[in-house]
Amino acid sequence: MEPEIESIIKKIPSYVFVVSDELIRHGFEAYLVGGSLRDLIIGRVPSDYDIATNAKPDEIERIFPKSISTNARFGTVIVLSKDKKGETFDIEVTTYRSEEDYTGGRWPSKVKFTSSIQEDLSRRDFTINALAVNLDKKDEDQQIVDLFLGLKDLRKKIIKAVGDPVERFTEDGLRAFRACRLASLLEFTIEEKTFEAIKNTLSVAEKVSMERIRDEFIKMTMGSSKPSTGLRLMKDTGLLEIFLPELLDCIGIVQPEYHADDLFDHSLKAYDLAQDSVKIAALLHDIGKSRTMTKDGEEVHFYGHDVVGAEMTRQILSRLKFSRDEIERNFRLVRWHMFYYPSADWRLEEEIINARKNPVEIEKEGKVVGNLEAQNERIMKSRRSKSFKEGWTDAAIRRFIRNAGGEEAIEDLIKLRIADAGANPKSSFHPGEIEALENRIAEVREKEMAIKITDLDINGEDLRKLGIESGPGMGEILNYLLEIVIEEPVKNKKAVLTEIVRQKYLE
Repeated sequence: MEPEIESIIKKIPSYVFVVSDELIRHGFEAYLVGGSLRDLIIGRVPSDYDIATNAKPDEIERIFPKSISTNARFGTVIVLSKDKKGETFDIEVTTYRSEEDYTGGRWPSKVKFTSSIQEDLSRRDFTINALAVNLDKKDEDQQIVDLFLGLKDLRKKIIKAVGDPVERFTEDGLRAFRACRLASLLEFTIEEKTFEAIKNTLSVAEKVSMERIRDEFIKMTMGSSKPSTGLRLMKDTGLLEIFLPELLDCIGIVQPEYHADDLFDHSLKAYDLAQDSVKIAALLHDIGKSRTMTKDGEEVHFYGHDVVGAEMTRQILSRLKFSRDEIERNFRLVRWHMFYYPSADWRLEEEIINARKNPVEIEKEGKVVGNLEAQNERIMKSRRSKSFKEGWTDAAIRRFIRNAGGEEAIEDLIKLRIADAGANPKSSFHPGEIEALENRIAEVREKEMAIKITDLDINGEDLRKLGIESGPGMGEILNYLLEIVIEEPVKNKKAVLTEIVRQKYLE
């Protein structure tokens, strides 16, 4: 056994061998294949493990009675296996097969089960995924089966299609998106002929369902250290036009006074920098600027881009079939990403420092005075102002929490603000702004607070008892009461709210 093979075998979890040993005990073959083997070879931890076998689906089901056979007609059975600690894992066990007559840019209309691992590897997408290793511990000449020089391509760090790349992408349009995702995930490049084949088979990629494209997009977004690499490849091949054309509209839109990059590059930088929970919002946070740009002489403005961008985000994520909750969460993040906490002690110190760095003389009340003197006078006047010292009022903080989508959403909104600022070297953002806001929110949260309708001390049933009918009108009343309570929490008492309703709506 070759030393590197021995090392790879040792990394395979015991629960994988539980399945392979059982297949082999029943007289069948078992090979570790695909991305799991690829990842082990290059030192990555696989997210899952796939076994290929000459056992037919019904034979796999007989060996593993508790298996899940949803995709048995395509040869795949999910086998549940436990490790030494009793934790259960899913193992995909697939019969050796060849595929023919692909339809809808995605699915083979004819699947033929075969008897050899060699035939099975020939149907795979990329050379680095067309690798296999025998899991039979009695195999004395254990080697990696590498018919298409995938090991060489792993060393060269390239994504290369198996056989004719045009044929591979014509068979399955999702493979084009997967090529870009893998290049981003592994930090590889796409081989030239494979890259050109993607561009020449876009008509097939267009047939892939948005749900499948979304899944590749999410895997790339959450799995890559620099997912913008994949998006740039999708832009250059034409794939981005298929599922996210709005992002292409951002190319070349320059924000000269405030940003170092054009809108497209800034969005991708924010996308890379953002934490996972806000990556998609970071990518789309300025998407509305492409539709709100106006010019006033030499000045460029994007008035209302947060509002427009939020609605565009809703449309984009709806098109990509994201869940309703994810759509609403990202809608709110984009809508309120422009929040700006106006003041805190660190800003006073900043202004003093800036004044000392820039001692430009200015005219004040007919006299020429130093900038520092004028700055200090304004700063001290501001310091005496309660609103400057404390920033937002309690009501403003409560409204901010409500707009963001609740207390749990504030953390993500702050993460988005940091990613946005980090992607722009010209930003005036200061970490003290966030720290001051977080401290202010903590102060307000310690007090009694209502930020959503269900927090009110009155509900729809109470209003029905007052003679108010269910429907949009009732919703408007409850929202009106919430606005009152956000401003004055002390009024969140059923008797007080009932009297407000009587006076405003029933008299």
